Parts: sequence; C-alpha cells; structure tokens
Amino acid sequence: MTFLNQIISSLLVPVFMCPFLPFVHIAKIFNLPFDQISLSENNVGSVDDPIYLTAHRGITAVAPENSLPAYQRAVELGFYSAECDIRLTKDGHWVLLHNDDVNGRFCQLGAVEDMTLEEVRKLRFKNGSNFWAYEGLGMPTLEEYLDVFVGSKTRPQIEIKSENFDMLHTILEAVEERNLTEQSIIISFDLEQLKAIRALNKDIELWYLVGKIDEKSIADAKALGNTWLSPCLSDNDKASIQLAIDNGIGLSFWTVNTIEDAKMLYNMGVRYMETDKLCY
Repeated sequence: MTFLNQIISSLLVPVFMCPFLPFVHIAKIFNLPFDQISLSENNVGSVDDPIYLTAHRGITAVAPENSLPAYQRAVELGFYSAECDIRLTKDGHWVLLHNDDVNGRFCQLGAVEDMTLEEVRKLRFKNGSNFWAYEGLGMPTLEEYLDVFVGSKTRPQIEIKSENFDMLHTILEAVEERNLTEQSIIISFDLEQLKAIRALNKDIELWYLVGKIDEKSIADAKALGNTWLSPCLSDNDKASIQLAIDNGIGLSFWTVNTIEDAKMLYNMGVRYMETDKLCY
C-alpha cells in the first residue's frame, strides 16, 4: 500500500489537481461551499439567553471536515467549541480523521494506523467544501489543531477514535503544553476510555457520547465528575430528553442541522448543540 500511495502521490494527485485537466473541475461541482442557517435570523435564542454551538468537525461549509481552515473559521465566527476526531498513526502521533481509512477523504488509500506521520503528511484532500482553494491541504496533527485555539474563546473538543489506552496521556500533555486544559473538552463513546482520562486528570471536562439517553448513561456520566452527556438527537424523543433535564446532567446534542430541531431543544431548555449547518 505504501508503494501504491507513492505512485498516487507523485503521479495521480498532480493530474487530479491540474487546472488544465477536467478532474478537479468536476470535483468542484460536488464540493462547493454552502450557506449556513442563521439562528438569529430565525429568532432562535437571544443575546440574553443564547445557544452555544459546536462546529461538528469544524465549519464544513467553507472547508473540508477535520481540516485546519475549518477550525480557523469556527474561531473567527465565535463558535462555543469546535469538534475534531483523532486517531493514532503507526508511529504514535495523533492526527485528525473520522473514518478508519483515508479512502473517502483523501486521494490516497489505506488505514491511518498503518501509516507513519511522514506518510500521512503526503495525503491530500480530494473532496470537502473548497478543498481545491487551500494549497497543499492535508491531514493536521492534534498539536496543529490545538494551536488554532490558543488565545481564543472557542473550546477545542477532541473525540478519541482510536482504542489505544497507552497513549491517552499524550493527548492531555498536548493540551497542557498550550495551557488549554480548562478550555478543552474530551469526548468519547467509550466509557472506559473516559474513565482512563479521568484517572489521569481529575479536572478536565469530559462529554460521554451516547445514542438513546437512559438512567444508566446519566449515572455513568455523573460518576465520572465534570462530565456531560452528548446524545444523538435522532435517537431521542422528548421523554428521554426530559429525563436528562430532570436529572440535572449537562447536555449537548448532535447533530442539530435544522431550525425546527434547534427550536424544539431550545424550548425544552437545552442550550448546547453540535451542528454542520447552523450559525449565529
């Protein structure tokens, strides 16, 4: 696979990106930037009682998901937080990627866990909003992602995708080195992973990703301390949402992409939402 990727990187990527050939121009048609939906223009939330938006994988309206320009834009727009997905390379570096493999987002092929950081550095986006407008746009490291938030009010929100427990301490070290511990949020579907993070740091804010809210997930989050529930909106109804509200647990729902859903949650008392499309 490494040899194949070398061929792709040296031969096919330049052909794909060449402005005098049709390939990138065809890709542009399917990856145009899109307009976000304004909460304020639709009378959802207010200055005195706002909604706190998380940019899901960054502002994907203007740049590919999990890319640095997508996070830079989230900071510029004053989002409450901006979520990323991290995985480990073969040689132990955290990089931003949602899926197991790079096939869907990048010109090259293979699983990132089978690549070194040097090999990852050669990857180039093949889709995502405006991907062609950012010269040499590739997969960032966790450290590069965190640097975007230094000096800003936007909170980095880090979802751990790799199952490796031995390297969790390096996430906290990267956060601490930038004095972002109080600002950062670490999230995971894996309760045991969150427990391991809590054992390493008793203060950092955690969010437990879940599908349907139930008594157990509420109890598990409360037992960790300084931990919110981050449930999937489509898996829940008003009864399960109310269950969490009645139990006094912090809540941030994903993924809220319509004014109707935002209004429903807001009217129920939820103020934190993760989105691909909404803005202030």
